[in-house]
Order: sequence, then C-alpha cells, then structure tokens
Amino acid sequence: MSDKLLQLRDKIDSLDEHIQQLITERAKIAEEVAVAKQEAGNTVFYRAEREAQVLRKVMDRNEGPLSNEEMARLFREIMSACLALERVMKIAFLGPEGTFTQAAALKHFGHSVQTLPMTTIGDVFREVESGTSSYGVVPVENSTEGVINHTLDEFMSSSLNICGEVDLRIHHNLLGNIEDISDVKKVYSHRQSLAQCRKWLDTNLSNVEQIDVSSNAEAARLASKEKGAAAIAGETAAEIYQLKTIASNIEDEPDNTTRFLIIGKRVLPVSGVDKTSMLISANNKSGSLHAILEPFAQNNISMTRIESRPSRQGMWNYVFFIDIEGHVDDENVAKAISELEAAASVVKVLGSYPKAVL
Repeated sequence: MSDKLLQLRDKIDSLDEHIQQLITERAKIAEEVAVAKQEAGNTVFYRAEREAQVLRKVMDRNEGPLSNEEMARLFREIMSACLALERVMKIAFLGPEGTFTQAAALKHFGHSVQTLPMTTIGDVFREVESGTSSYGVVPVENSTEGVINHTLDEFMSSSLNICGEVDLRIHHNLLGNIEDISDVKKVYSHRQSLAQCRKWLDTNLSNVEQIDVSSNAEAARLASKEKGAAAIAGETAAEIYQLKTIASNIEDEPDNTTRFLIIGKRVLPVSGVDKTSMLISANNKSGSLHAILEPFAQNNISMTRIESRPSRQGMWNYVFFIDIEGHVDDENVAKAISELEAAASVVKVLGSYPKAVL
C-alpha cells in the first residue's frame, strides 16, 4: 500500500472521529432542549417548519461533491436520531410494509421513527385523529396518473391539517423468485403501477395476466408465495419479501414522481418557503369559478394545483382543492382568503406547510 493512500486513510479516520464527536455533542444538546421544553411546559417536540429551515441551510452551504439530496438525507437522519432521544414518534402510513408510502414517511421523518401500516387511507386519518400516531402519510397525486381521490375525499370531513409534503421519485421493478422473464406467468401490482408501466408490459409481457391488488407491497407478498408469479414494486418490498429483481426501472416515464402529504393536528407557523392547501365550495351559478380564482390573481398569488371533486351534498355540486404558494399568515394570502370567503359558500384551509425540501 502506497504512503499516499495510507495518509489519505489516516485523514479519513481522523475526520470520522471528529464527526462522531460533533454528532455526540449535538445529541447531548438535543437532550438539553428536551429538558428545557419540559420545564417550560412546551409539548411540541417535533417542529416541521424548523426542520425544513435547517435542511434548506444544509443545501445552501453544500459545496459538493455530494449532491444536495444526499447531504440533506444525512442531516435528516441525524435530526431524526436526536429527536428520538426526546420521543420516538409513531407515523401511520398506507400499508402494508414495503409500500412507497412507507418510503415517503422514512424520507420525511428519517429512520428513527416507528412506522405503523394501515389498511386504507381512511384508517391513516383515523389513526392520527385518535392520537395513537403523531402524524400520518398518505399519497395525494402522481405525475403521470393524476390525483388520488380517496385522499381528497377524506379531507372533506377530517379536522386534521396538512403539515408537510414529500415528493418521491418512483422506480418500479419487476420482482419475483424467477430466474428469467420468460418464466413469468402472472404479474401482481397496484392498478396505478400497472398503468405507469403499461408500455413496458405491452412490449415485454403482452400475453401475461395482470392482476390488480391493493398495494405493491401486497403484490410482492403474493409473488413471494406463488411459483411463476411476479410483482411490480420498489426496492423496499424486494428486501422485505426477499425477491430477486428481474428487471429494473420499468416505469414508462423516467421522471415518474408521487407526492405525499403529512397529516397531523398541529397548525404550523411560517417556515419561509411555504404552500397552503384549501378546500373551496362554489355556489352553483355562472361565473362562480372565476370568482374563486380572481382573489389569487389580484393578490399576486401563484396557484400550483386545482382539482374538483363531487361534494356529496347534492347532485352536480362540486368542491375545489387548491394549492397556492405562501402561508396563511402572509398578508397577501390572508387578504385573498378574506375575499374568497365573500365569494364562496365554504372556504376551509387544510394547512400551511413547508414546501418539499427535495
């Protein structure tokens, strides 16, 4: 081994020791923060807006060679581990184990939390409403397949707030205990994943039966038990159910991304780079949609999404789910909401929260 290589390794060893000392020091301060909060009667132990601010600073300071995403991921895990010294949070997610929703939960909160799989999106909402879990994670839209209606419908009756968002790049793999793709007799997957891999399936498995199941994780579980069966799922499911990867990244759109929402009881203060989601019910008359949109334009507010759903309170009555840039405490957003309340029959703010950091 060359002298230069030995010197470089000695530098790395020295840096590792220093990094570990700093992490230990940070963890001790986190414990002091927990004590200070208890003494002050402060019950808020997780502050999403503060975490978002820290991660933005991390990325602003980053000079490479590690990417912003990788650097933020490392710091998120440090913060997650330090927060767990105060309390291990329970995070409900749309299960079972191995879903992309679980991956989104771990991306947002780090791995020092307890993730609890729920059977349905409604169950996630109820788990958080009951106080059994601190927060929940639910999918809301996919870049190629559109909105997840079940999630929007739950917000019509739920008192929970949106406390954050996660953008997760979705890579689908064909998994199974199969040596060759020619041995695949059936493919299990969630209907959205089947749709997102339609071209690949038509090209490579055109004569194979496609079976829609409740989740990709359930597809992986079934494939692990049946001869000749494969599943479309992610890497986490492959690890949990010990499946081989027959083909990687089979999604038709390379930028395929799903957006997830963090739901909880807390109303968040301004983080500096925020979004606000709201539910608006318009009167069923000419010009009602224009009346809803006009306050945003008049107050120089960028609207990033609008979706309509049946209100369930009368034939042809609809509610609109709208995302805008800004926080309800921002002067222009507060003014727009006040104007909206005069123009619409219902205006329900679902939450102001930090925009996805990465």
